[in-house]
Amino acid sequence: MRGKSYTFFIASTPGKLRKVVVPAYLIHGVAILALIGAISVTAAVASYSRMLWKVGNYNAVRHELEARTQQYRQLQATVNDANQRLDSLQSLATEVAMTYGVLRYHPAAFDQSDIPVDSQDAFDRSIAQYTFLKRNAGMIAVASGGLHLLSAQSFKDSAYTPSIWPVMGHITSSFGERLDPFSGEGAFHTGVDVSSDYGAPVYATADGVVTYADNHPGYGRLVVLDHGFGITTWYGHLSAFSAVVGARVKRAEVVGYTGISGRSTGPHVHYEVRMNNAPVNPWRYMKSGPAGD
Repeated sequence: MRGKSYTFFIASTPGKLRKVVVPAYLIHGVAILALIGAISVTAAVASYSRMLWKVGNYNAVRHELEARTQQYRQLQATVNDANQRLDSLQSLATEVAMTYGVLRYHPAAFDQSDIPVDSQDAFDRSIAQYTFLKRNAGMIAVASGGLHLLSAQSFKDSAYTPSIWPVMGHITSSFGERLDPFSGEGAFHTGVDVSSDYGAPVYATADGVVTYADNHPGYGRLVVLDHGFGITTWYGHLSAFSAVVGARVKRAEVVGYTGISGRSTGPHVHYEVRMNNAPVNPWRYMKSGPAGD
């Protein structure tokens, strides 16, 4: 028995008629293949459209994340700037209050008192003395009679108190509120900028220990000296270092060289004096040049 088939008549010129017999299974196979192809193309188009939609959403989320990240950085910079202003104002307020007698200087661990103390007070004082020695071991001076602690009165005139200019030059930006040279917006300047020739020596303004000598965001090449009792000095935008971390330096000893590293518009030194990490106006500590001029 012959299978079912379809007959097609094809007319052509001039006056010819051709007869084509196609088995039914072949027609059915072509139809099935066409259906499968149509389904595959539709699925591919749908998948591609879904991928484009996901890519669009991903780009939108990424742009939003970048915008939020930028906003967070700006907010963080604003908060840090406000904290520095607050710390500086608190430090200044404390100094003014002590000057006019509103606050009294907190006695040192080794201050003597005529008031008798009980055993608990003696124990507490011993702990305070031990902590004082541990934190300020470098602040012990050698005298003819042996070792002695620098008194609070003589410390302001000691070699550990900043008292000279870090570099010979002129001040191009003062401490306090100013317009940021890059953004043009108001910003709190935590130090003073002393302009000088590129490569000019930068001097330690007091005896101390180098606690940092590396690149720092914004400061470029930065050297930080710890002078004890919470006093530190910062020297930024250097071109090179002349000190290593852990080294003890003397006043007027070279710790680096003037440069333009970091956020700098020209060769200068960004100089800071900090009290317990609160920036204070360095101008009051810049009494003379490195050579005692």
